[in-house]
Amino acid sequence: QVQLVESGGGLVQPGESLRLSCAASGSIFSIGIMGWYRQAPGKQRELVATITPGDTRNYADSVKGRFTCSTDDAKNTVYLQMNGLKPEDTARYYCYVKTWTSSEYWGQGTQVTVSS
Repeated sequence: QVQLVESGGGLVQPGESLRLSCAASGSIFSIGIMGWYRQAPGKQRELVATITPGDTRNYADSVKGRFTCSTDDAKNTVYLQMNGLKPEDTARYYCYVKTWTSSEYWGQGTQVTVSS
């Protein structure tokens, strides 16, 4: 089992930045891919960014060049640095982990609201 706790959401104005963090605990030795998804009201959950243990990153086209996904050296905390935020980035952001055995885990989510 892997437990995920996110932090760092909030209300910001367009153009501003936020940094989300997600700390993993439990069976962290089993963690493979880490990343972030988001879900806006009335929309499906969508991938934002993922990172592999070898630091290969994958980003949604809508966030490329603005968001950066990274991990700490121990590979048990994943971050999402969000720059140049837009109103369309408003959503609940969920931390995601996929283990080497293909089990998937989700955090409880943290709200990001971009509004003037």
